[in-house]
Amino acid sequence: MPMDSKAVASFVNQVWDESIIPALVDYIAIPAKSPLFDPDWEANGHMEAAVQLIAHWCEDRDITGLQMEIVRLPGRTPLIYMEIPGNSEDTVLMYGHLDKQPEMRGWREDLGPWKPVIEGDKLYGRGGADDGYAAFASLTAVEALQKHGGHHQRVVVLIEACEESGSPDLPHYIDHLSGRVGQVSLVICLDSGAGDYDRLWSTTSLRGMVAGDLRVDVLTQGIHSGDGSGIVPSSFRIIRQLLERIEEADTGEILLPEFHVEIPAQRKDQAAVVAEILGDEVRDCYPFVAGVSAMHEELPELVLNRTWRPTVSYTGIGGLPKLGDAGNVLRP
Repeated sequence: MPMDSKAVASFVNQVWDESIIPALVDYIAIPAKSPLFDPDWEANGHMEAAVQLIAHWCEDRDITGLQMEIVRLPGRTPLIYMEIPGNSEDTVLMYGHLDKQPEMRGWREDLGPWKPVIEGDKLYGRGGADDGYAAFASLTAVEALQKHGGHHQRVVVLIEACEESGSPDLPHYIDHLSGRVGQVSLVICLDSGAGDYDRLWSTTSLRGMVAGDLRVDVLTQGIHSGDGSGIVPSSFRIIRQLLERIEEADTGEILLPEFHVEIPAQRKDQAAVVAEILGDEVRDCYPFVAGVSAMHEELPELVLNRTWRPTVSYTGIGGLPKLGDAGNVLRP
């Protein structure tokens, strides 16, 4: 007998409204910032509070065979490990994270990062969509299958706590748990996005990342710019030269061929479909300052830029004083 899709949808909606939303409200109120943004995360206890909240919700689910454990490696953020037996030993791995980005600015006056607010059909606050929902969604999907006559393979769920810091702890847990996880045939990563709320979206193309810090030193101590400029090379100019070996400044094109791949024809066709469905939202969903335009006029090209083509992003700069403290001194 096929599953009753209406009954499944009704069950899932009920779980979300009655159980998951209240849990997410409590989760949003916890400032569980990723270790990169809260070096004292362990002493502050916010990460542990988030771990315990999600773990307790998970272990209370009515799922046959569910085993849940909080795994801790010395000096690393904790990880929630869950295992559910299935109709075969073929393993599906479901992944998510529970650490959060910092507060940042731009919140509406009546909103805030740690202030959960339900307005209409939306829940506002830091972390609910990235990525606090992952554990809840994973187990609800399995529970819905079990309660409505569906079948599933063996399921392993990993919820880490340092993704927003680049997941430095995750490889250590993967090695530590490799014998228990086993051979995985499908990975479902609940940490992407959706173009709209009218259909199910899956991410087929997600760019990797090569991250690094660039440092240029030209002096051993600060000197007056009126005395040294023209003799001492500008460290900022050297940085520009180095970056322009990688990125064409006028167009943003990446100059290193090693970062480019041939985009499959089917992905180009799919990008065109995505652009047709979303329309101007492909571009207009970003809060451009007046006078700034997107990097291409054609919407399908913007979709491909975002998913298949390499790009350089500069996410921070250190070593420069605040404008009010700058004075006339060249920094080392």
